[in-house]
This record gives sequence, C-alpha cells and structure tokens, in this order.
Amino acid sequence: MVLGKVIGTVVASRKEPTLGGLTLLLVAACDANGEVTGTPVVAADAVGAGVGEVVLYASGSSARQTESTNNRPVDATIMAIVDAVELGGEQHYTK
Repeated sequence: MVLGKVIGTVVASRKEPTLGGLTLLLVAACDANGEVTGTPVVAADAVGAGVGEVVLYASGSSARQTESTNNRPVDATIMAIVDAVELGGEQHYTK
C-alpha cells in the first residue's frame, strides 16, 4: 500500500459497464506530513474518501482485492482513510 493524498475527482459519463457505481478519485503519493510527492493516479474509492484526505491505496492486482473492485478493471484502489501518521515517536499527520 502507498500513502497518498486525494487531490481531485474524475468524472467519466461513458465507461466500461463493470465500472458503473464506482467513484473515481485522483490520488498522488505523499510523505508522512501529507505533502504530495508523486504523480497522480486514478483510483477507485472503496471507503468514501474525499478531496484533501490522506489515504492508503493499492495498485496492480492488489487493487482488485476489495469487495467493490473484485473482477473489475481497476489498477488502483483507495482502501483506507488515514487518521494519523506517527514516525519515530513524533506525530507527523493528524486528520
């Protein structure tokens, strides 16, 4: 899994039928402070995340391991909303 930040939404009115009902969000890898460090990817949202939230997302075959993405053609899925990140005994991020 990768620590990421939701930076936007993706709307696709025409898509593969098996993607129907999925919310698509734009997520970029981030550091322990929630600062964006990576290139954005489109991820299916399995947990109800929103723009600005720090999340955990998985990509590749692991992205299809949730109830909402099983057997669907997704390459990245948001699997958790992060409440806090502690590193070396120091709080770096708090929701």
